Amino acid sequence: MRRAVASSTQKQALNALVFVAQEVFDSELGDIGDFVRAKNQKRIPVVMSKEETRRFFACMRGEKLLMAQVQYAGGLRVSELARLRVKDLDLERGQVVVRSGKGGKDRVAPLSSRLTEGLEAHLGEVRQLFEEDLRSDLPGVYLPEALARKFSNAGKDWRWQWLWPSREISKDPRTGKRRRHHVLDGVYQGAVSRAGKRAGLNKRVTSHTLRHSFATHLLEDGVDIRTVQDLLGHKSVETTQIYLHVMRKPGAGVRSPLDSL
Repeated sequence: MRRAVASSTQKQALNALVFVAQEVFDSELGDIGDFVRAKNQKRIPVVMSKEETRRFFACMRGEKLLMAQVQYAGGLRVSELARLRVKDLDLERGQVVVRSGKGGKDRVAPLSSRLTEGLEAHLGEVRQLFEEDLRSDLPGVYLPEALARKFSNAGKDWRWQWLWPSREISKDPRTGKRRRHHVLDGVYQGAVSRAGKRAGLNKRVTSHTLRHSFATHLLEDGVDIRTVQDLLGHKSVETTQIYLHVMRKPGAGVRSPLDSL
């Protein structure tokens, strides 16, 4: 409370201390005395206008541009984007399936037809890496443990390959095996941040800004809030309502009174 940290920071610290007390020192805490919980503060999200979004995309190139376009097209979280697999793309239907999103839920997100050609070319490059890995007898991509036990060879199946594979082979800290991982979140996020600066935008652009912009632009185009809630994978519509505050015309097309003077 003295440092005025975010409520999520306080919760994480509290959970860590409780875990250490109970699991390491085997202590029962009972009631914690004069503990005051930090309050959740609703922050207005940073959103780009459609023109700013076009300028932003114009400052990106190659694979990172395609990643940003897919994220914006479907309103994905950066973790969901980085962990997409080849089988999650449905170019014929213009959809991308998000597996085990926040809360462990699956959902279907839209995929723009404008990205079909670029994604097909990208898949061709990924296929070449995949075939090189097969020739090098690498153990295949990482799979969740239960799935790896059930389908032992799925890691070498084309359908399970990462959509955004790393260009380098690295050591898997879970098994010690050398395999190809997906691109690191931080590498992509750095490219997004640099593109926002090159575009001359007077706001801090992060990968999550693309998700915020996706939701806001849909609402501005007249899509109902319940549909936007489903596309974002929000548990409650109250979470989605924050975007109503940053729409270009909030409410029912409300205009500033200054416009009528």
